[in-house]
Amino acid sequence: MELETKNLILRSWQESDAESLYKYAQNPNIGPIAGWQPHTSIENSREIIKNVLSVDETYAVVLKQTGEAVGSIGLMTSKSEINSAEMTEDECEIGYWIGEPFWGQGLIPEAICELLRHAFEDLGLTAVWCGYFDGNEKSKRAQEKCGFVYHHTEYNKRVTLLNEFRTEHFTKISYENWKNASR
Repeated sequence: MELETKNLILRSWQESDAESLYKYAQNPNIGPIAGWQPHTSIENSREIIKNVLSVDETYAVVLKQTGEAVGSIGLMTSKSEINSAEMTEDECEIGYWIGEPFWGQGLIPEAICELLRHAFEDLGLTAVWCGYFDGNEKSKRAQEKCGFVYHHTEYNKRVTLLNEFRTEHFTKISYENWKNASR
């Protein structure tokens, strides 16, 4: 499936995106704040595309203007260690990141809004959760711009990929709130 916004195409990751993924995901300002290690090589990025990003409802954030994959966004619908928010079966969690050169341009809120539309209109979900680690103000602001409302905080939460513990704040938007805001 491919989704489109004014500036972006959200599409499945392809192995040919490995160089672009590495270009942005090697930056130590990206992964650790989101809970994962920076990528170490193009081959490492290719393996992550094959083994992590090639799942249903995970999309490359691609600039329409250049065709370059500059970030990632996805919906996680099954309960796992990654999405431990208090979800029910008709809810999901959204996760995202974008390369540092594109911070502050409104591209991630644009992608989030399209994925919210998809979650509610196409998938029939009733709520979408999102989380951010303490100190990740950019992610917090993106969530607020898209209508997410603070729900709760979890302390001493294990971040498996970094082998550490952090404080994570969870936000949520219901279908009703999204529908009322998007009119």
